[in-house]
Amino acid sequence: MDSRVSSPTADRLVSLDALRGVDMFWLTGGTAMLLAVARGAGAPEFLELAKRWTTHAPWEGFQLHDLILPLFFFIVGAAMPLSFGKRLARGDGKGSLYRHVWTRTALLFILGLIGQGHLLAYDLDRLRILYSVLESLALGYAVAAIVYLNTRVLGQAVAVAVFLLGSWAALVWIPVPGHGAGVLTPEGNLVGYVDKLVLGPFYGGDGWGRIVSTPNCACMLLIGALACQWLRSDRGQAVKVAGLLLAGAACVGLGLAWSPWLPIIKSIKTSSFILYATGQSIMLLAVFYLVVDVWGWRAWTFPFVVIGMNSIAVYMAVLVFDWGPGGGLFGQIGAVFVGGLRPWLGAWWPLVHELARYTVIWLILYWMYRARSFVRV
Repeated sequence: MDSRVSSPTADRLVSLDALRGVDMFWLTGGTAMLLAVARGAGAPEFLELAKRWTTHAPWEGFQLHDLILPLFFFIVGAAMPLSFGKRLARGDGKGSLYRHVWTRTALLFILGLIGQGHLLAYDLDRLRILYSVLESLALGYAVAAIVYLNTRVLGQAVAVAVFLLGSWAALVWIPVPGHGAGVLTPEGNLVGYVDKLVLGPFYGGDGWGRIVSTPNCACMLLIGALACQWLRSDRGQAVKVAGLLLAGAACVGLGLAWSPWLPIIKSIKTSSFILYATGQSIMLLAVFYLVVDVWGWRAWTFPFVVIGMNSIAVYMAVLVFDWGPGGGLFGQIGAVFVGGLRPWLGAWWPLVHELARYTVIWLILYWMYRARSFVRV
């Protein structure tokens, strides 16, 4: 057995499932509900604040909404020691583990093409590659899994440092035709140039996946894996929480300190962005671990655990089906359940419709949860 595996029946981190559920809630419906509340309240200041919370930074900088996707990558990485640990504990060899990695990579990539790449449209003019979060996750997962399976904690930390520094060097030193080296504008950066060059007509233009940024995507997963290995160690709970908080604060500080030379830019996943975003993710995991797994305050997490246990299912459901008013069968939810209340609800009707829509999604997930039916990729 690999020495990184603590036991064949390592305790499941409920905090990780809850944090995943909270993240997926905001990714798949929470932001729309917040905006609906702000609009219904009719308070201009609150609406402006909600818009800032639910929009990405246009290029440089960081806003609250920019944390959702890095947190998702971080959580996927944090689950790797648990997943691989179970497989190693039951006797799976390296060959079996690699088959699992390649299968999962392929499935995530295909799901990404279906969800945002228009694969099911059967129209090459509409097909986009590396336009989806899941495609970017697939490539980052493949790299992170290879590093994880072949190194221990120190090796994983060194890989993170090498990837982050290597990405910085590439962005700063490799010249882009017509722009030169070190240009980090939307038009002149290396990441976008390589995407356009390699993907050609299948380039999406503003997708989250980027070829050159794949090692940095892997860093988010590897940092998550390192955090989980820390939590699975034999240290005391107080030490674990303190260690995560200190590590998270250090990453945030390093990201900010690096930003004058390498700006925090989510779209091309600069190394300073990786450190800043994953640092916050580490601290969030520390808080959730303290509240849920140490203090045992778990009752409030149940709605989010239901979402988190089927995160891929809910993400694909939101991408593939049209849930908006008038958008086919699922889009009629608002009309069927709350449409008759629209004249009385007035400005609050969009919120009630969003709640009805998400309630249906959650009930489907709850049925899957009770049936122990989990979509695992």
